[in-house]
Amino acid sequence: MAHSIYLGRLNNEERKTLIKKLWEQQNHKCFITGKEIDLDLHYDQLDIDHVKALANGGKDDPTNFAVTFSYANRSKQASDLNLARIHYQLQNLFDEKQKEQRTNPNLADILTLKGGSKYKLHFAFEQDGKIIKFSFSENNQTDIVKVPVYTDKLSGDKYFFANFPIEYLYHDSKINPRSIGSNIYKLLSEFYKGFPQLQISLGYIQYDEDKTESEVFVFDGQHKTAAQVMLGVREIPVRVFINPDEKNLIQANTHAGTTLKQVAFDKSVQRSLGNTLYGDKIRLYQKAKGLPEDNFAFSEADLCDYFKGEQREVKKYILDAVRYGISNSEDNKLARFIDNGRSSNKPLSYSTIEKTFYSYFINQELLQTNIDYKMEEGGNPRELEKEQIIHLMNIIAENLIIDKFDTKIGTHKLEQRVSKGEDIPVQHLICVRMTKEEIISAWLLLIRTLIFNYFTMAGQAISNTNTLFERRFPEQLWIFIKNFIKNLYDLPLWMNNELGASHFSAKLTKDYWSGVFESGNKVMSEGLDLNKMIQRND
Repeated sequence: MAHSIYLGRLNNEERKTLIKKLWEQQNHKCFITGKEIDLDLHYDQLDIDHVKALANGGKDDPTNFAVTFSYANRSKQASDLNLARIHYQLQNLFDEKQKEQRTNPNLADILTLKGGSKYKLHFAFEQDGKIIKFSFSENNQTDIVKVPVYTDKLSGDKYFFANFPIEYLYHDSKINPRSIGSNIYKLLSEFYKGFPQLQISLGYIQYDEDKTESEVFVFDGQHKTAAQVMLGVREIPVRVFINPDEKNLIQANTHAGTTLKQVAFDKSVQRSLGNTLYGDKIRLYQKAKGLPEDNFAFSEADLCDYFKGEQREVKKYILDAVRYGISNSEDNKLARFIDNGRSSNKPLSYSTIEKTFYSYFINQELLQTNIDYKMEEGGNPRELEKEQIIHLMNIIAENLIIDKFDTKIGTHKLEQRVSKGEDIPVQHLICVRMTKEEIISAWLLLIRTLIFNYFTMAGQAISNTNTLFERRFPEQLWIFIKNFIKNLYDLPLWMNNELGASHFSAKLTKDYWSGVFESGNKVMSEGLDLNKMIQRND
């Protein structure tokens, strides 16, 4: 809050009078949070601040003042209160979605919040399809809009340009499954300052010839659209494709975020798109072979062989589908502690999950067995793989993270904060240290060894450790795994703050930590004995 000469000159009574006047103008609510203010109960927790910051040309007089709760005003991420209010609304939406669905909101959530996504667009064509006409009559805008229809010279797709009321806009989660990232706050600031949008959003309509109506689905430019909607814009310019081939759009969107690197797709988004494309390849194969939709009497290898010239992509889609099934399972308790973006309030990144769980435990080779092999009796190798990786994740979540990791403390510069004397709960500190990528990589390899040894001792020869999770684990093996994780958690190593700068905040490798667990490496008195680590008295 910038220094105010005007407020500095007020005595207590004058300040009370000003607060009461602003309070009445604001209908007894905080300008930022919208929550009710009780002057008797909250007076000592209130701030008066400039709506438009002095640095941005705001006046230092009552016409530019608002009353807010102190906690909201002093923690705001924007100097202008109008923008701070929008940030607060958006953060509430982020918190709500994380709590309910363990993910960030998407454009659909933003549109719903602001009264969008209500109506279908009714339209007709003129001049042999060269003109499209429509109106927004459901929105009490009865003027007829006529715009030319263009043909893309490369793809052959038809499209047109128009401004659409947000009531007619919808988010497409199939072509673009991305959630809204934290960069939306930067876009909000840019647009709020009046800097123009640099790229138009892309959308499409799909309709049958006998019924020309459709939602307008936005599949590209959702962050720019979301930022404008949050700032109160009620009409968004969109380039709209007419009855495009959805598979082509999905493929184009996938390439934009992978091969071409045009879009900063998180790995989790790439896996979602790959999962969708895998389903499309299955349907194309079934159609080509004359198989009904419920017939899966063919293997991953068969599918890959059929799409000659695309084997590499199809294999990727198959493995993406496995990863997606694990990450998005409702049974996955670890999922809500995995960050898909760049925040520092969760202990694990999606990249870490890919480099460990998915790299160590998912079979990277195409299966020769039919896709529906032993599905009904619970012995399908891919389903077993997913089910048991999720079970392992749940054991780790229950014994290492749940009720131990505090999102309010987070991970940002944690070791520095410890070295400066900040009081960090021991359970939180252990959790963060054990889940550092190079550390969790090393001890998950030990779990893989533990599983391999168990089956070997049981007389089951295993040539490929990546197939471990495709066989049913007996209950005793799960007990051993759980004991290992509990004993690992109890090691004095994690509470040794002298190792903070030299080990826990330093960039050491997985191999280094594997050496620590194997021999002690001067960090522990001795290496870990797997036979002892799987035993427990409690």
